[in-house]
Amino acid sequence: MVDVAVNGYGTIGKRVADAVALQDDMQVVGVAKTKPNFEARNAVENGYPLYAAVEERADEFAEAGIEIAGDVNEMLERAEVVVDATPSGVGAQNASMYDDHDVKAIFQGGEDDDVAERSFNAAANYGDCVGAESVRVVSCNTTGLLRVLHPLERDHGIGKVRATLVRRGGDPAQHGRGPINDILPNPVTIPSHHGPDVRTVMDVDITTTGFKVPATLMHVHSLNVETTASREEVIETLEGESRVRFVEPEDGVSSTAEIKEMMLDEGRPRGDAWENMVWRESVSVEDGELYLFQAIHQESDVVPENIDAVRALAGTADRDESVRTTNETLGI
Repeated sequence: MVDVAVNGYGTIGKRVADAVALQDDMQVVGVAKTKPNFEARNAVENGYPLYAAVEERADEFAEAGIEIAGDVNEMLERAEVVVDATPSGVGAQNASMYDDHDVKAIFQGGEDDDVAERSFNAAANYGDCVGAESVRVVSCNTTGLLRVLHPLERDHGIGKVRATLVRRGGDPAQHGRGPINDILPNPVTIPSHHGPDVRTVMDVDITTTGFKVPATLMHVHSLNVETTASREEVIETLEGESRVRFVEPEDGVSSTAEIKEMMLDEGRPRGDAWENMVWRESVSVEDGELYLFQAIHQESDVVPENIDAVRALAGTADRDESVRTTNETLGI
């Protein structure tokens, strides 16, 4: 049983904690929050020991009527692995604290890749990360790209990759994010950071560009990949990937909003889509170039990767066993 702490109980952290709680080989020994908001109250109601992420703010929890078990240092004393789900940049500041407590650490894609020993993606390099002291689960978009590119390279070989990422302006609860009535090249320079991020895991010739749009539900990728594979071979390969799901013509789904509605109707917690959602009709191969569209749920697609990363660091399962177990417990 691996004792797992989650530092940061927000969009990603609360999802990771819930996923850890579903595993038979790991348990949540605590979650940490910086302030006593509704998420902190929900953590206690869910039975997670709650800790103050900032020691000086511990009294604020008592004043709000929320019981805590101590501060983040006390939480780390109970943990073998910590999942850092704090805002971008904070994880790097926390790294020395994890070292001091001799706790293995999992960081998120908002951190620079040098925050950890390796970047991590379950499909592409699980084995390379077994027994590591720290890994960085790559971002939601990079995770989505690797889930398609790695199996295509493995089965068929690929050449140049070009990806245009249409990115949500903010998560549904991020009322301070934007744009509101605009489309932003993000960044205006080429490439966006996603291509170099892919290369921290996989050796591939890739160029990415990005746009931010006034939406909150998901990202959409337009992929162009040089390959010798036929359309049928591409589909067969992707159908063999458990974390790639085809949006079928008979689903009648033409938008990310409809994907979200479909997940809610299927009973997914929070309407999460853990898999890449690839429109089957978009998959085409012309003159040695593959084209496809996929939707990536930025709030949840890295959750199963974090669970697999726990097992990789702890050395408790190989890739196939971990992915299978994670998928079964989540319902993928």
